[in-house]
Amino acid sequence: MYGGMGGTAEREVIVDILILELLLFLALEGTLFSWHRGFAAETERFQRDILSHQYEEVKEIYLNMRGWRHDYHNHLQAMKAQIAAGQLEEMKQYLSDLEHNLERVDTYVKSGNLMADAILNSKLSLAEQKGIQVNCKAILPETLSIEDVDLCVLLGNLLDNALEACEKIPEQQRFLRIYMVVNKSQLYVSIQNSAKEELDFNEKNYISTKRGNHGLGMKRVKALADKYEGYLTLANEPGIFAAEVTLPL
Repeated sequence: MYGGMGGTAEREVIVDILILELLLFLALEGTLFSWHRGFAAETERFQRDILSHQYEEVKEIYLNMRGWRHDYHNHLQAMKAQIAAGQLEEMKQYLSDLEHNLERVDTYVKSGNLMADAILNSKLSLAEQKGIQVNCKAILPETLSIEDVDLCVLLGNLLDNALEACEKIPEQQRFLRIYMVVNKSQLYVSIQNSAKEELDFNEKNYISTKRGNHGLGMKRVKALADKYEGYLTLANEPGIFAAEVTLPL
């Protein structure tokens, strides 16, 4: 009889343990689900913010170009009037002014890839406004196996960081060097920019010391490199910061 009562007690303990394990499992599942849902929502929100930011920059360039084209007829009429009046020197100056204005709205880069051009040209337009000397070479195929959203996040964040670093030093020292090419089925991106000798950057963890989208942005670049089984390499020397990304296509 005592053995029977002992067996019942043991079974009750086992049942209690199983119930406890089940409750812990369900709690863990709920926590993981909530974390995954929160992370997915945060990622989607971040990508939406990035695309919205890029859209506003591209739209500004487009509006500038459309405004210039709208005035094209008026420019022709003005030059015809100057020719008719024999005002050749005035017309030369007029043409010089138009050329200067056209350089401000013309595309800086024609890589062959529409999405890359849209991002690069919008960022290089900002670089010009900030007095940054730019050297950019990009040769890309018309289509890439990388998703447009990922390419936008990749280039947008690297260039935003480069522009921000340039703003922290005197204008005469600012420079930005960009090189993009597809070589042996790999996309290679190299971005070098002038920077302070001591960077406010944690290279080991790929996040800045600041909070917010800036730090999240570099983490996203690292995540994209991992997603495509590629590499992100960061390096710095006094006065220069370099980021290199290699992605298999």
